[in-house]
Amino acid sequence: MNELNKISIKTIKGIGEETATLLEEMKIQSVQDLLEHFPYRYEDYELKDLADAKHDEKVTVEGKVHSVPSLTYYGKKRSRLTFRLLVGRYLVTVTCFNRPYYKSKLDIDQTVTVTGKWDQHRQTITLQELQFSPFKKNQTIEPVYSTKATLTVKAIRKFITLALNQYGSQIEDMLPLSLRERYKLMTREDAVRTIHLPRDHGDLKQARRRFVYEEFLLFQLKMQALRKREREETAGMSQVFQSSDLVQFTNQLPFPLTGAQKRVVNEITADMKSPYRMNRLLQGDVGSGKTVVAAVAIYATVLAGHQGALMVPTEILAEQHAESLSNMLEKVQVRVGLLTGSVKGKARRELLQQVQAGEIDVLVGTHALIQDEVVYKSLGLVITDEQHRFGVGQRRVLREKGESPDVLFMTATPIPRTLAITAFGEMDVSIIDEMPAGRKAIETYWVKHDMLERILQFVQKELNEGRQAYVICPLIEESEKLDVQNAIDVHSTLVQYFKGQWNVGLMHGRLTPDEKEEVMKEFSVNNVQILVSTTVVEVGVNVPNATVMVIYDAERFGLSQLHQLRGRVGRGDAQSYCILLADPKSEVGKERMNIMTETNDGFVLSERDLELRGPGDFFGRKQSGMPEFKIADMVHDYRALEVARTDAAELVNSEMFWKDEQYQLLRSYLEATGVLAGEKFD
Repeated sequence: MNELNKISIKTIKGIGEETATLLEEMKIQSVQDLLEHFPYRYEDYELKDLADAKHDEKVTVEGKVHSVPSLTYYGKKRSRLTFRLLVGRYLVTVTCFNRPYYKSKLDIDQTVTVTGKWDQHRQTITLQELQFSPFKKNQTIEPVYSTKATLTVKAIRKFITLALNQYGSQIEDMLPLSLRERYKLMTREDAVRTIHLPRDHGDLKQARRRFVYEEFLLFQLKMQALRKREREETAGMSQVFQSSDLVQFTNQLPFPLTGAQKRVVNEITADMKSPYRMNRLLQGDVGSGKTVVAAVAIYATVLAGHQGALMVPTEILAEQHAESLSNMLEKVQVRVGLLTGSVKGKARRELLQQVQAGEIDVLVGTHALIQDEVVYKSLGLVITDEQHRFGVGQRRVLREKGESPDVLFMTATPIPRTLAITAFGEMDVSIIDEMPAGRKAIETYWVKHDMLERILQFVQKELNEGRQAYVICPLIEESEKLDVQNAIDVHSTLVQYFKGQWNVGLMHGRLTPDEKEEVMKEFSVNNVQILVSTTVVEVGVNVPNATVMVIYDAERFGLSQLHQLRGRVGRGDAQSYCILLADPKSEVGKERMNIMTETNDGFVLSERDLELRGPGDFFGRKQSGMPEFKIADMVHDYRALEVARTDAAELVNSEMFWKDEQYQLLRSYLEATGVLAGEKFD
């Protein structure tokens, strides 16, 4: 494989300096690059039975000319030619534009082959290509490639065919025979030839299957090797504590742990006791009880003689976490400290001294926790909440505050399993997939904008009961392109509507962090009864008294975001409601609204969201570091992804993989990607 990487594309006939420059702009420099410039779709010229053809589908049919062609001109040099064609038992009309010369070439009863767009309702084919002969079965599936400037698809096809003829036999196969036989996979050479020159759909499917597995396996090998290296290079701390003490602690909590919480606690404490450093992602839906799990883990590290640190994205969230942890841990004499930007002067100095002296057992805070001035006596456990809000660098700095502390990442954004094992492939994943008993499901309704008056009456009724409400808007300012009710407009409307009765607060992205904190505090203590906001309330904030969530233009949000917003209510004992105000135009928009009203399960939603949006959009603007695959698709090929992950883990952890000749190319690949960083595992 690597040899072809060294051979310039200029060795291929027809590729001169100019063409080579264009290809290089497309990141095609070597023969290897050219052979791996895969088609993004195929033109299908296989004969189609019109009984099976879908409306607006491109079809190729063979038939007899059944009428004399009719030709009409309109405008300058523009024409339309139509004729009737008998295709099996169908008599269809063929229409072609601006090809008047076809008229003299078509005779009654002549057999021709027509390719074009099928209009099922009008029984018409709009012609794209015409052969004046019966169907020829040569290559019926033609690849279509991305191109640049003057480079045509035809030229790229020609260069790839020449490259295959010249170098095809030199294509190396990274997959050992044992794996190819296990899954009945084509050789790499056959798969490359087939993907560019498929004989039929069956062959194409097998070639695609081969590349899907290969791409996933290579990616997962990197992840698993990284994980193995992390574990072996960073001597973790084996934390010693009695499980019976933890059981005693959970028994005195005011509520029993759910089965899922118990399972996750066992996974986390087993990691903490092991000599390896824990690197675990804890996923739990909004309200599933992650904080309790965090409290048990913190108590375990304190029992083992160490300290814990919990880093969260905002001050108000830090305050809420510090308060709930203090309530849970005070009976077992665990001392909780709170460090945010607001803690200043003497109070700050005293707190930092207590942390350094080990008089504080767990420090909760914002990114203030990672500043140089913060020194721990013995940091045993680092927990970050909503970890995708922190950069990798910030998480690393916190981790380096101790001697290889165990690390737990928590998120309330349910990440579909397929993405979790891809984006966080080097981590272990724990999932709390069960809600605490007695929690009332939030009732969700989808209504059109013309029912706004009724919704406001409903909000009024809830406020009369002493409750509070959120009203969420997608944009801050008027945009000509998007006819969207913005937060400022909505705020003034509601101020008018509830004048003299209720206080309406406003929060949006233009406020400073301090201003946001202030508005949120006012809402938390019920000085503000209705909070109009853009999505800045999405994460974490806990106001048990809020029972109504109204979301304007809900079709503009993804499912996961809608679910996060819905999770802001339903935190107290009263029944809560989520009202989606939306007039979606697209089918996907309507589908989203329906899914939201059907389920409260974040994991079900996240899987559906992934299907509707695709992995690139799930985390938003490439921020996720999601891998780009040429052929594999994490959503549709997730079974292959899971198989590849299992195989990669087995290989990396087996002695044979690091020594046996058959795995040499896979080992070279890992070395070339820098994952091994010069380390040998044998």
